[in-house]
Amino acid sequence: MGLLARVESPHTVRSSRLTLRPVGPEHLDDLIALKGDEAAFGLMLNGTRTPERTDQELRDDMAFWATRSYGTWAVHLSEDDTFLGIVGLMERPDGLGVALRFALWPQVRGRGYAREAARAALEFGHAAGLRRIIAVARETNTASRAVLGDLGMQECGGFPHNGHAMKVYESLR
Repeated sequence: MGLLARVESPHTVRSSRLTLRPVGPEHLDDLIALKGDEAAFGLMLNGTRTPERTDQELRDDMAFWATRSYGTWAVHLSEDDTFLGIVGLMERPDGLGVALRFALWPQVRGRGYAREAARAALEFGHAAGLRRIIAVARETNTASRAVLGDLGMQECGGFPHNGHAMKVYESLR
């Protein structure tokens, strides 16, 4: 792990301001709200989710953690445990590999939380033995692309998806 984050019990990660906990049943209501919100989740692969789909994704995320020892974390502000969003490392359905993803509430953007959470997840993934981690962002999503660049991820390709130009980034260790 880098200097910015430390791993606890065994998959909880703390950074200077954030606590990342593997998603579990206790996060379902927060996840339904986040994933159903267009401003928070509209740019994610396949867009917003129904409560039923969010419930199934939570079950899938928990199973993924059990088999892979990495996955999706709920991001909380350490000082008061406020739920800010999610960050994760997931296998992409298109075969591109393990991808870093993040989605935070719009009202907490611009404070560096996405960058901090994404850096902690990226460090965790590399420490867990992932040599290559990718991320995909719409070409027009300059905020996410700036975060990926600040993490040291390098643009390595692109593809069209549903009428949008997508950019692929990678981090190699």
